Amino acid sequence: MIRPILHYGLHLIIPLGIAFLLFPKYWKKTYLIFIGVMLIDLDHLFAFPVFDPNRCSIGFHPLHSYFAITFYSIGLFFSKTRILACALLWHIITDQIDCWMM
Repeated sequence: MIRPILHYGLHLIIPLGIAFLLFPKYWKKTYLIFIGVMLIDLDHLFAFPVFDPNRCSIGFHPLHSYFAITFYSIGLFFSKTRILACALLWHIITDQIDCWMM
């Protein structure tokens, strides 16, 4: 029971704190980007079964691949993509924590 609560808390609540602390001037926009980034989970639709609670998405799904994570990391170095890159990497970190809890 703790795993889903922690997972979705990390996806939904912690980004609000990140938005306030790291991007206070644009916290609303930043939080919406963090929430919108959850669309990368659409890559789960290409897997069978679509949802498997015991499958680690890191390294399995295309938008959760190490190749994709490399590009998300590169985005940190550019001011125009920094917030999006932070959001994508936070999503990946959250999913990795979930993998460790399996």
